[in-house]
Amino acid sequence: MKTLVAAIIALCATSSIASANGWRTYRIPQSGTSVDIPASIFTEPAGKPDGYGQQFRSSDGSADLTVQAVENWQNLSPAEFLAKKNPPSGIIYKRITSNFFVVSSIKRDKIWYDRCNFSRGYVHCVLINYPAAEKRRWDAVVTRISRSLRGG
Repeated sequence: MKTLVAAIIALCATSSIASANGWRTYRIPQSGTSVDIPASIFTEPAGKPDGYGQQFRSSDGSADLTVQAVENWQNLSPAEFLAKKNPPSGIIYKRITSNFFVVSSIKRDKIWYDRCNFSRGYVHCVLINYPAAEKRRWDAVVTRISRSLRGG
């Protein structure tokens, strides 16, 4: 019963931010990266990141999303890659495995969330920034984006 209630709450939170039909799959053909993104939220193109991919912004400018793939010909592990990026101090959440890492924290009233999956030759990442005051509303959206990230 608790699982059903949690699922209903998560579904309501997701639909309050992004309608169910507002999701689409964004692909980076050069790297094989794919990820579900809420097109109803991230409506504005916001430039190109390093490597391959696209940056998006919400229409009100309060949130942004970067979908990125970078070459990893040195075959760095997730821990080595993250260390080389010199992440900021004060990370609140960090999980590193043999094939991905996730880091998250708060900076200037925004939550930043970065997830990178590793496959042969590429690192596939999503970077999301959104208002910390709206964390509960964003949890299901960030979870869906994160879990849908694929590469290779």
